[in-house]
Amino acid sequence: MLPHALCSRIQNAFRARHAQIGVEHTTQNLGILSILLRAGFISNLTRGTIEGADPDAFNRIALQATRSQLSSPQTINSLSTSLHSAESQLRIWATLKYRDDLPVLRYMSLVSKPSNRVYMDLPELRRICSGGRAGQIPSLGLGEIAVVKTKEKEYQWLEAREVICRAG
Repeated sequence: MLPHALCSRIQNAFRARHAQIGVEHTTQNLGILSILLRAGFISNLTRGTIEGADPDAFNRIALQATRSQLSSPQTINSLSTSLHSAESQLRIWATLKYRDDLPVLRYMSLVSKPSNRVYMDLPELRRICSGGRAGQIPSLGLGEIAVVKTKEKEYQWLEAREVICRAG
């Protein structure tokens, strides 16, 4: 799932007043949702399956996929198919947060899009976090965050202020 699809699903779930939303279990989705959790836009993250938020069921399916991968000599195609079918059942469930019956997250948008990629260096990130513009990108307002994809594999998705703190 691309970041713009995740943004759309989250906004639509808030508009429809859903209590929870389930999204595909990927590193990207987990990274972005973790940032939203730390920023206070969602109240909880739980691993689960397509049926609902159930960490035990998540662990069972993940364990079965690992066991089938290790135990039986299969062809590459059949192994890939069985792993894909197990992974397609795994979900991350985010509990959406409301205050006074209004969504805490009112608007979400992408700056960098597949048709128009935006790359920023550290001084530009500092500028937008401290109230200035960086090219066509406006500064962050009160209660706003910027989610940044980095080149580091360990910290692939970070909030812009975290990137600045890590850089020193």
